[in-house]
Formats: sequence, C-alpha cells, structure tokens
Amino acid sequence: MIQAKIAEILKSDQFLQEYHVQGWVRSFRSNRFIALNDGSTLKNLQCVIDFENTDEEIIKRINVGAAISVKGTLKESQGSQQREEIEVSEIEILGDANPEEVKLTILSPKKHSMEKLREQAHLRVRTNTFGAVMRVRSRLSFAVHKYFQDRNFFYVNTPIITGSDAEGAGEMFKVTAMDLKNPSKNEDGSINYKEDFFGKETNLTVSGQLEAETFALGLGQVYTFGPTFRAENSNTSRHLAEFWMIEPEVAFCDLDGNMDLAEDFIKYVLKYIIENCKEDLEFLAERQENEDKLKPKADRSDMNLLEKLNFVLENNFKRVSYTEAIEILKNSKPNKKKKFNYIIEEWGADLQSEHERYLVEKHFKCPVILFDYPANIKAFYMRLNEDGKTVRAMDILFPGIGEIVGGSQREERLDVLKEKMAELDIPEEELWWYLDTRKFGTCVHSGFGLGFERLVQFTTGMGNIRDVIPFPRTPQNAEF
Repeated sequence: MIQAKIAEILKSDQFLQEYHVQGWVRSFRSNRFIALNDGSTLKNLQCVIDFENTDEEIIKRINVGAAISVKGTLKESQGSQQREEIEVSEIEILGDANPEEVKLTILSPKKHSMEKLREQAHLRVRTNTFGAVMRVRSRLSFAVHKYFQDRNFFYVNTPIITGSDAEGAGEMFKVTAMDLKNPSKNEDGSINYKEDFFGKETNLTVSGQLEAETFALGLGQVYTFGPTFRAENSNTSRHLAEFWMIEPEVAFCDLDGNMDLAEDFIKYVLKYIIENCKEDLEFLAERQENEDKLKPKADRSDMNLLEKLNFVLENNFKRVSYTEAIEILKNSKPNKKKKFNYIIEEWGADLQSEHERYLVEKHFKCPVILFDYPANIKAFYMRLNEDGKTVRAMDILFPGIGEIVGGSQREERLDVLKEKMAELDIPEEELWWYLDTRKFGTCVHSGFGLGFERLVQFTTGMGNIRDVIPFPRTPQNAEF
C-alpha cells in the first residue's frame, strides 16, 4: 500500500494499486461519494464507500470539513466527472467537524465574499481560490531563490530591527522594550532611548537595501528576500503594513545592467509559474473572467490572466525616460479632458498608478521601464545625473497594477552622497557605516526592490493585495 498525496494519485495510471490517503472532506453525497482534498492540488479525489457495509456511526461523522484517513484501491471511475476514484476498504475519522458549526464558516459550500474570507483567514486556505493562490505563492518563492542561486548570487539576511530609515520617509514601526506606561524620559520630557534595550531608537525595517549594498561591495552580487514593514496609513487594495521584499544588489553594475537584470528576473519567474502551476493558473484565470463580468465594461480587463502573463513574457519592456513620459501624459486625452484624478501639469510631478497604467495599457501596450526621475521625488542614495536635477532611478510598470519594481544605480561618490544627506537632514553619524563603503574601494553598483505580494497579485489576478498573503496586516487590523 502506497501513502500518497492526492496530486500524485490523480497523475497515476497504476489502477488496482492500493493507496492510503488523508485529507479533508469537501462534500459527501448519497452516503457514498466523498470528495477529498489534501491541499496538494486544486482537484478533489473521489472516494467511494460501500455504505451498506460501513458503520452507521462513521457515516454520520463524514461531514464537510472533517479530516479523514482512507485506504482503498485506485480504479477507473464509472462517472463522467473524474477519470479515477478510490474504492474504499477502510476509513477512519481523524477529526470531526460539526455540520451546524461548519454552516457558520467559509467551509460551507455556498459562495462567500472576499471580505468574509478575510475575516476567517485561518480557514480560507481550505477554499479553492486561496489554496490556488498560496500554492502559486509558494512556487513563486522557490523560483525567486532558484533564479538568483543559479546565477551565483548570495542570499543575505538583513536586519529586521534597525536604527536607520532606508527610504527616508519616516513611516516606521517603533521597537521598544520600555514600559509604555512609564518610559524613561530626559529632562526635556522626551523619551530617553539610551535606557531602552538597544540604547537607541530602533524600528522595524522598511528595506534591507542599505545593508545589502555593503554585502554586494564584498561578495559582488547578493539578494535579500524577507519581511519589511511600513507604518503608512494606506487602507487600499495595493498596500500592506507587513510584506515581503526581494532586493538584489550588484557591484560593478550600472542602471542599464540593473534594468536588464530586473526584466530577465521577472520573465524567468513568470515563465516558471506558467510551466509549474498550470492547473491553478487556469482556475484563477476563469475566476478572474467571472469577476470581470460583474464589473462595468470600462473597468473590465482587456486580457485574461494567462494572456496578461504571456503579454509580459512575449514583449520587450519599453524603456522610456521620465521626461518623455511626462510629455506623453501631458498631451494625453485623459489629461486634456481632466479624466485623471491627478492632472499632469508640469515636469516634476510624482506619477500615480493611473498615469503608470495609462502608459502601459493604452499608450505603449507593453511593460514599461521609466528611468531618470527628478531627484527631489526620489531617495537620497540614488546616483545624481550630470544635469544635477535627475537621478539614475528606474521603475517597472505592469498592466493592471502600475509600479511593480523600483530601483536605481546607487550614488557611489562620497562627496555627492554627503551633500544629498545634508540636504535631507539625514545625520552622517546615523549612517557612518554606509558612508564607509564609499571610502574603501567604492564602485558603480545598482539594485532594485520588488514587493513580493505585488508579484503574487499580478501572477494570480487577485484584485486585493490582502488576498495574496496568508495573514494581512493593515491599518486597524492585526488579527490572527
């Protein structure tokens, strides 16, 4: 007898082989047919019991949500809905599920809203949609590591607790071991962080980039892939307070090399998913098409999910300067007719998602890489161009989502970096170690950051970023 996962059994052609399988009951009809799922695949395995020769007490306990163990013989199914089924010789109830209580949960067979599913995030992975999303997420995570490892990048674990603000935005969660009801204070009434655990003010990281840069300047090419945190009070379908970031950093690499790396990386992981998650992607594509039918025509997607993924794979990313993009947007119909929520009036505007999507979906009709942004809307560590007003920054824009990658060539010149930090009131003593790397063998180097959940969202077609992470952390919500 072979103990196997349902995904393996459904691919098997070893009929008359005896199998042992465990999972959760999705449905039970006619006191005979059990639809069993163990999470390894979207599909259920039909298990057929001989109810006349099965203990009545056991049959009463075969309810939706129950965990069971089944032993039996794999046979060709007589029904039209499936190719194979298990003829059960032995069944054991491992964990009961009360039908009356199941009715109150998302395990009940009726259709549930996404909001209801989020309220029961501890159970939602047992639904078809979230099972599919989380299997894709897992495979994507593997593809990320495989891409970098196969190309001799070194995986670096950067600190989660940090004393620096890599983005300079100040939207950080504070970390303290002080008694919040009675914290140590200075004479002027301010918090005395010297008495705190680390002896200074610390926060949860917003990015591992600065630390990764120091490793790139010793190991050549590295990447981080870990949790990051933003205390940004954005209650939208695109923002999370806790999310995962992929951040490669490469020495002796300029902005052009950085754009090449980002495009190659994205195409690789999407191709990997198309080849390894076909069943789940087809299900999610059908789901998205059904969702689209409920939307007003203007809000419907021009492409289905699989078309969108192939669209990225089959098109070279168009590289466009920020200055050129601004001219395109200024002269666009939505701008002239004031259809944009944020009207583009002059060079220097910070582009919004609506502008990014217009460039990708309407104007160029392919993924777009914008580069050479105004210095005053970008971070201090980005390399200043010779014009003195733009930096060697780049953003990759995708259909349906807008920005998915942000990166830059880093400022390797010590004097320029110091000037930029002074302009932004970033104390040199706070980042003395970062400045040190520009004193001992500085060189051209570049990197980018990709929010993993944005990538999962694009790959699965889910409309809300809260539905592509197991337990979303958002303003006023830290449940589970």
